[in-house]
Amino acid sequence: MDGRDPVAGPSGVRPIPRLRPTRRRIDVETPFGRLALAHVLSLAGDALVAMALAGSLFFDVDPSGARWRIALYLIFTMAPFALVGPLIGPAMDRARGGHRMMLVGSTAGRAVLAVVMIGAVGSDSLLLFPEAFLMLVLAKTYQVAKAAIVPTVVRSDAGLVEANSKLQLLSGLAGFAAGVPGAVLLKVGPGATMTLAGICFAAAVVAALRVPATTVAEEPAGPEEVAELRSAGVWSAASAMGTLRAVVGFVTFLLAFALRGDTGPPPLGVATGRLAGERWVGERVAPADLVAPLGAPPVWHFGVVVVMSVAGGLAGAAVAPLIRRRAREEYLLLGAVVLALVGGTAGALLAGLTGQAAMCFLVAVAASSGKQAFDAVVQRDAPDANRGRSFARFESRFQVAWVLGAFVPVVVPMPTRLGGFLVAVLALAAAVLFGAALRAMGSGRPPPRLPTARQVGGGVVRRVRRPAADGTTEA
Repeated sequence: MDGRDPVAGPSGVRPIPRLRPTRRRIDVETPFGRLALAHVLSLAGDALVAMALAGSLFFDVDPSGARWRIALYLIFTMAPFALVGPLIGPAMDRARGGHRMMLVGSTAGRAVLAVVMIGAVGSDSLLLFPEAFLMLVLAKTYQVAKAAIVPTVVRSDAGLVEANSKLQLLSGLAGFAAGVPGAVLLKVGPGATMTLAGICFAAAVVAALRVPATTVAEEPAGPEEVAELRSAGVWSAASAMGTLRAVVGFVTFLLAFALRGDTGPPPLGVATGRLAGERWVGERVAPADLVAPLGAPPVWHFGVVVVMSVAGGLAGAAVAPLIRRRAREEYLLLGAVVLALVGGTAGALLAGLTGQAAMCFLVAVAASSGKQAFDAVVQRDAPDANRGRSFARFESRFQVAWVLGAFVPVVVPMPTRLGGFLVAVLALAAAVLFGAALRAMGSGRPPPRLPTARQVGGGVVRRVRRPAADGTTEA
């Protein structure tokens, strides 16, 4: 033996091994495998909660009377994420196991809530709404904690996007796997399905306790990290991704009310809505459901939409890594926004379940693939930024965008075809703005940016306080 490495080549450097299919298996004893197991169990519990609520929250409660409650609770859901980013987040970043604590706490809270909700889902209890929305807050909080932990359980930055893609695929598979026993138990009653959800959350707590208690970021963000995260490329990508997340929230509650049969009068009244939908100068020019929603659809429509949503998330997670090998991350994100535009157009042009399912599927594909592209942009353009801290803060902002998007169809009743039109308009504006930003950055110019709320407010204040010609103020 001459002491040389028999695997190394003539230069003495080991060749990089090819990625074989067997390497894609997840070992539950590795740090990433432990997080993946907790994620699968947590998402399975979320899917079962949605199934249990389908027979109570979405169909048994009067939609018109429920809107003000949902709007109020959606406002409450923004508070935790407004605190997590600027206040609680930095403390958890520097605490050892801080985000794991959030991971365990949000999962344990959902386990307790699932037990409490067993009786409420089968009745018209007034506690159903606060319990359901507290469940939503904990689920979104879990997403923030998971986003911070993922970079700490992968071996290198190169495996970050692949890890997120795997977690997205696993979440879809968990939804499908939980759907079979959940549907069987739903025949017994929603309480039985909620019981199984509680068991899944309890198992997720045990799995989350085995996730390594690492420190996400020992030091506060330095000027170099702040500059990278506020760069033109990252800022433009975050704006596009925030739009996609707002579209997801909008479509979620738009379809929720449509599938519950919200037959409340349109803003112009039933008579005017019918007249505008059925007759104009003596001719039928538009179907009535374009203006005023009709009666409640069959319950199985809800199942079709849920399946299309899960399938879209799976398709986006599976296709995004393949496209990324052949195209830049920005073009993958731009394509995701354009796909959301196509989804909104389909929802606007196609009536009934066909339009709803098509819009839901395409928006889910866009959001899933767009998230993979955004992660890759941050990974590439902010190499000195702490991944866990950065992704957690971005995730908090995206959750706020989701809530703001969901708020619109709650306070403004509308049919799904009108909602699809609004989705298409919003996605078109985001695609044009992001495309202009890419073109500007390609030529070395700063990208166009919409004024922030602070800038708009500051301009108004300066205009009011500006001295007039006669020496007084314009106020």
